[in-house]
Amino acid sequence: MHVPDGFFTAAVSVSTGVVAAAGVAVCLRGARRELDDRTAPMAGLVAAFIFAVQMLNFPVAAGTSGHLLGGALAAILVGPYTGVLCMAVVLLVQALFFADGGLTALGVNITLMGLVTVLVGWAVFRAVTRVARGKGAITVASFLAALLSVPASALAFTVLFWLGGTAPIDVASVAAAMGGVHVLIGIGEGLITAVTVGTVLAVRPDLVYGYRGLAPALVLRGAEGSVTVGDAPAPARSGGAGPFLLGGLGVTLILASVVSYFASSHPDGLEYVAEQQGFIDRATDHLLASWGLAEYGEVKGVPLWIVGIVGVGITLLIASGLAYAARRRATADT
Repeated sequence: MHVPDGFFTAAVSVSTGVVAAAGVAVCLRGARRELDDRTAPMAGLVAAFIFAVQMLNFPVAAGTSGHLLGGALAAILVGPYTGVLCMAVVLLVQALFFADGGLTALGVNITLMGLVTVLVGWAVFRAVTRVARGKGAITVASFLAALLSVPASALAFTVLFWLGGTAPIDVASVAAAMGGVHVLIGIGEGLITAVTVGTVLAVRPDLVYGYRGLAPALVLRGAEGSVTVGDAPAPARSGGAGPFLLGGLGVTLILASVVSYFASSHPDGLEYVAEQQGFIDRATDHLLASWGLAEYGEVKGVPLWIVGIVGVGITLLIASGLAYAARRRATADT
């Protein structure tokens, strides 16, 4: 659901840019409380994984496709503050290097696909896990959080376009169209998120931020009966997280360089609705449309496997560097 240049007026583009910048600034401070020596490298991997999976458009219905947004997934794995930073890095890399999402619309995209998806996804996740605990509940909560975050972002786009889009729209029709198709995309998002979170939980539960404090309660049994003493923390595994991170990076590279060849070529949900509602012509060419990696190599004929590896590498480096910088700042402040 990457918004191109030309969809929004300058006032909305600037305003959302300010909102996005303020949100990222707040999250840079908040991420200091979430990041430690294990989760800082995890943040880089999560951002790279989201970049890779966003290359994998899956068919939805009526000639429409969708792809992972990733906000809920990032929040659950590395925390909501760090999750916003991961999403901002992914969207920045896509806009600057791959002409995916307009440069003037970067604030809109970070607001919709970063802030909204993370806030809604994390709120739903926490609401579910307050009444149900354990790994099974975490997986269900992950599915619901991701599912609901997608139409929430789509409806937020509709409101923004109604307020400051460059074309007149029937807001009810656009809202119904955006909400309908993105509920279907949200189902795919929920499945991807649940499978990913469930897999990490099975292998390294200590690396899932959303699982902290949600392990089953410790019960001490003695001669006078059983006494519950609180929640067990997610057990830390012996040794570092290096093998897990390397394995995750390997999977990410395979998704970006091999599986991406099987992505659906149908227009995504936003493009489909824009065509049906008559405002697709408001999109303008990206300022970097002639760049070699633009449109994931399609402009200059760069092989997709090279594009995938380059994109994963750039995203990993920037996100990891940002996470480590926030971590060092937190250490210096203590």
